Amino acid sequence: MRAPLGLLRLLAARGWGRRPRRCLGAMARYGTEQRGRPHSPDYRLYFKNPEGKYISPFHDIPLFAGSKEDKEIPAKRSKTTGSEVLFNMIVEVPRWTNAKMEIATEEPLNPIKQDIKKGKLRYVANIFPHKGYIWNYGALPQTWEDPSHTDKITGCCGDNDPVDVCEIGSKIRSSGEIVQVKVLGVLALIDEGETDWKIIAISVDDPEAQKIHDIDDVRKHKPGYLEATVDWFRSYKVPDGKPENQFAFNGEFKDKDFAVEIIKSTHEYWKALLHKKADGGTIKCTNVLVGGSPFCCSEEDARSIVQSAPVPVNGDSVSQEDDAWHFFPK
Repeated sequence: MRAPLGLLRLLAARGWGRRPRRCLGAMARYGTEQRGRPHSPDYRLYFKNPEGKYISPFHDIPLFAGSKEDKEIPAKRSKTTGSEVLFNMIVEVPRWTNAKMEIATEEPLNPIKQDIKKGKLRYVANIFPHKGYIWNYGALPQTWEDPSHTDKITGCCGDNDPVDVCEIGSKIRSSGEIVQVKVLGVLALIDEGETDWKIIAISVDDPEAQKIHDIDDVRKHKPGYLEATVDWFRSYKVPDGKPENQFAFNGEFKDKDFAVEIIKSTHEYWKALLHKKADGGTIKCTNVLVGGSPFCCSEEDARSIVQSAPVPVNGDSVSQEDDAWHFFPK
C-alpha cells in the first residue's frame, strides 16, 4: 500500500527518504581528463573541480571532506559522522591491480601517472595469495611527509610524498576517484630508511562503515586483513631484488587518534610547503585554489599545462604486468 501524498511530502521536508549527504561520493564533484595512452610512459590523468577548472589533486582538493575548496580548512569545519572527522582520499591504484599509479609530485598540477624505474613502467608483484594491491590505494591531499623532518618516533625522515592511504572497503574504486573516508589507524612503514605512514581507512559509504570505527573493529570484522597488510608491505619489493621493509612499533598498528595526529602534522608541513616556508626541492607546488600561496596560477595557465601534455589516445593498450605469484616463508 502506498503512503498518502501528504505524508510523503512531510517526510521529505524532514529529510526522510533522502540519501544521507555524508554518503554522497565526492567523485561527483570532481572530474578527470586522460592524456596520452594508458600503460605508457606518457599517460597522465589530470583533475577538474566542479566548475570544470583544472586543478592539482595534491594541493587543491581539500584534506577535510566538506571544506570549501578556496578557503583554509581547519578541522573544526570538517564534515563528521558523529564525532568522526572525514577526509578526502585520492585513489591512485584500484584494488587487485598491479600498475603502480601515483600522483606526479614533480610535475605541474600533479596528475596521476605510472611510476617508472630503470626506464620501465612499474608494476607490483603478486605476493601469494594476493593479486596486486590488496586495498584501494591512494593518498590524502594537502599532506606532505617532509624529508627534512626527522620523526621523533621512527627516527627517520619523511618520504617527500603525500600520506598514503589503504582503503579497506568492499568496492573496487577507480584511479582518480575522490572518496570520503574515515580513518581507522596507521602503520609505520620504514621504506629504504624513510618514514612512510600507511593510513588504514574505510569509505564512509561502505556497507560496513557503520560498524568499523577503529583499528580493533578491523580485526573483529575483517580478520586477517591487517596481518596480510603487514606481510604485503614487508615483502612487495623483494621480487625486485630489494630487502624486506621494516616497521616502527614492531609492525603494530596504532589507533585512530594516533593516525589523525599524523595527518594533522603532515597537513601543517604541506601548508609550510605551499607558502614557501619549507624547501620542497623538486616538488611542484603549482595550484589554482590555495589562497595566499605564491605558487597559485591562473585558470589559463592551468589549461595550458594540460594542453601541452600528449593528446589522449584511444584504443586498446596492453599492460606488461607479471602474472606470476611470488611465495615467501612466514
